[in-house]
Amino acid sequence: MKKLLMTLIILGLGSSALAQTYNTFEPSKTQFMLRGYGHTGFEYLDTGGEQESTFLGATFAPIFLYKHSDKLMFEAELEFELEGNELKTGLEYADVMYVLNKHMTVRAGKFLLPFGTFMERLHPAWINRLPSRPLGFGHDGIAPASDIGVELRGAFDLGGPKLNYAVYVTNGPRIKDGSEEPEEAGMLDFGYYEDVNLAKALGGRIGLLPLSDSSMEWGISAYTTNSTGAEDSDYKDVGAFLWALDLSYVKSITPLQGVVDIKAQYNSSNVDTATYYEIEDGISEPYSFDNQSSSFYTQLSYRPIMSGSDFMKQLEFVGRYSDFNAPEGAEWEEKSTQYAFGLNYWLSWRSVVKFSYQTTKMEGGHDSDGTTRTNGLFVHWAIGF
Repeated sequence: MKKLLMTLIILGLGSSALAQTYNTFEPSKTQFMLRGYGHTGFEYLDTGGEQESTFLGATFAPIFLYKHSDKLMFEAELEFELEGNELKTGLEYADVMYVLNKHMTVRAGKFLLPFGTFMERLHPAWINRLPSRPLGFGHDGIAPASDIGVELRGAFDLGGPKLNYAVYVTNGPRIKDGSEEPEEAGMLDFGYYEDVNLAKALGGRIGLLPLSDSSMEWGISAYTTNSTGAEDSDYKDVGAFLWALDLSYVKSITPLQGVVDIKAQYNSSNVDTATYYEIEDGISEPYSFDNQSSSFYTQLSYRPIMSGSDFMKQLEFVGRYSDFNAPEGAEWEEKSTQYAFGLNYWLSWRSVVKFSYQTTKMEGGHDSDGTTRTNGLFVHWAIGF
C-alpha cells in the first residue's frame, strides 16, 4: 500500500511539473512555404527551309522553403518538364542556410552558383523577359549553373553605396574526354553529384551598387579548379579558369513614363590544352586545340507603367542580343549570334504572356559543318506562385 501511495504522489508531481513546463513553451518559430513557377507555350521554328511547330508541355517547378528558426533555413527546387515524349525530373537546388550575423550567411548542399547573375537570379520563366535563354547558358553552355559544396555570402552598407559578396567551394566541373560523345571532347560538364578527383573548385562574386537608390549593380565573378578529369585519367591535371562580368540597371524614368531595365553579362572560359582522339577510317588520330570560349548578352526592356492607359501599363517591350564563340579546332567549334525581340503582357506582377521573334545565325557547331540560320516565333505563358 505504501509503495502504491508513493507512486501516485510521484505521478501527480510529474504531471503537475509537466503541465507547468508545457504552459511555459514559447510559440514555434518554424515556418513552411511553397513557392515556384510554371510555364507552357507554342513555338514555330524555321531552319533553312525546314519548319517545326509544337505546343510545349507544361513545366512545373515547385520551390520548398522551410524556416526552422530565425537563423536556420532550408530551400529546395524540383523541376518537372515534358521534353519530347518523356517526363524529365531534376533537382535544381537543395541547401541548408545558417545566418552567422547580419553580414554573413553560410549555406551548404546543391545551390545555384553566383557566376554572374543570369542563372542565379533571372532564369525562372516568369522572371526571364524572353522565352529563351541567351547563348552560352544552359545545355552546351559555358556558364556554370549549380554545384554541390559550401558557400559564404553577405552584404555591407558602405554609407550610400552597397557591396554584396559570395565565396564558395564546390566539387567542380568534369571535362568530356570524347569517349562517349567524341564531338564534345574538351567541353566542361557542370552539376555532377559526386566528385571524380581530389581537387575542388573555388569561386566567388563581388557586386557593387554604387548609387544610393541601388538602381545599378556591377559584378565580377571567378570560378577555377586545377583538375577537371578523373583521378586516374589522362585529364587529371587539366585545369580551368572561368570569369564573368555583369551589369544590372533598373530605373523609373519620368520623361519616358516608365521603367527601363538593362541587363548584361560576359562569360569567359579557359581550359588547359589537352590531347583528344578522333576515329577516322578505324584509326585513332590525336588532336588538340586552344580551349577558350566566350559568350555575351545584353538586354533592354521598357514598361510604360506611368501611362494613362491601363492596357499600356501592362505591356513590356524587350530586345536582346547575344553571341557565343567556341574554340577553333574543336569538334564543337562554333560562332553564333542571336537577336530576340519580344512583347510581353503582364496579367499580374507574377504572371506574363510573352510574344517573341528570334533569329539565330550559327557557323559550325557539332551538329553542322556550315552556316545555319534559325528563325523562330514563340508564345509562352509563365506564372510564379
